[in-house]
Amino acid sequence: MFSLRRFKIRLLNWEYWPMSVVYLPTYLYYVYLSVKARSFFFFSAANPGIETGGMFFESKWKIFEGIPPHLYPTTILATNKESIYEVMFKMNVNSINFPVIAKPDRGERGWKVKKINCQQDLITYLESAPATYLIQGYIDYPIELSVFYVRHPLEHTGKITSVTYKKLLSIVGDGRSTIQELIINKDRAYLQKEKLFVTLKNELQNVLPQGEAKLLVPYGNHVLGTEFRDYGHIVDDQLLAVFEKISKSIDGFYYGRFDIRTSSIEDLKQGKNMYILELNGSGAEPAHIYDPKFSFLKAQKTLMWHYKKMFEIAQHNKKYGAEFMSYKEYRILRKKELAYKQNTN
Repeated sequence: MFSLRRFKIRLLNWEYWPMSVVYLPTYLYYVYLSVKARSFFFFSAANPGIETGGMFFESKWKIFEGIPPHLYPTTILATNKESIYEVMFKMNVNSINFPVIAKPDRGERGWKVKKINCQQDLITYLESAPATYLIQGYIDYPIELSVFYVRHPLEHTGKITSVTYKKLLSIVGDGRSTIQELIINKDRAYLQKEKLFVTLKNELQNVLPQGEAKLLVPYGNHVLGTEFRDYGHIVDDQLLAVFEKISKSIDGFYYGRFDIRTSSIEDLKQGKNMYILELNGSGAEPAHIYDPKFSFLKAQKTLMWHYKKMFEIAQHNKKYGAEFMSYKEYRILRKKELAYKQNTN
């Protein structure tokens, strides 16, 4: 149903505009780079160690296999053909306890990502689980960040080009309003109200005490209401050294974004008490551009700069054996992607 308020919120805040609109200037620049590369699929050579360079339909499981195990939460791969007993057995063998995060092995932008709190929640998830999915131990650290790293293969040291603090969607009680009213009164939560009213159906009429915060969405996804804030001020030599070491330990990785959770910024800079929740390759965005204070024009310049770097890395890698994806390969993968998203129980 059309909502004038929803329309106004989206219209006046470009972070909510359709991706086709947000990326239109950048798409035109991408076409220019493609002409120079003589391929629309040059992105596939930016990260030779990741399927499609990490642009689309890459396996999260295969990416994790290339990352030192102590750097990411304990994770298992499951299929929608496995029973609840088989999945629970895998969890037990790997000492994974509830709560957990379930997510598609191949998916993006929050599709079918769910926090699972108990066995019954897992049974419900399995009813519409994607063909292959991951069960990942839930990391209850208070800070969630995205760190974008870029390094040309000829450079000894790369760059951290973006750090984004993810303010998870939450509400704060005033001692009078119900949870339902608080959701409706907050623009960012209002855009998610249909989903929130379903997940919180038994709590909507509860009144939150004055000053008490309630987390509405437990993972940092912009599509699901997380507020992104530019945290570039924390970048220094110490932070770069941490991600330099991590990035160089991942074979064939030069360009992409780490989504992480950490206990504190200080611990992160020491490379401790932090976990990589996901690593996204050439399809990743420097997420700090969605900070509400970031202008649309500045965002376009930032995106184009990153595309230029991706192009330069891919061109170099091609000279040393990395292949650009062919149109035939692209079509085959897109068909597989469509089939994957339709392959549910």
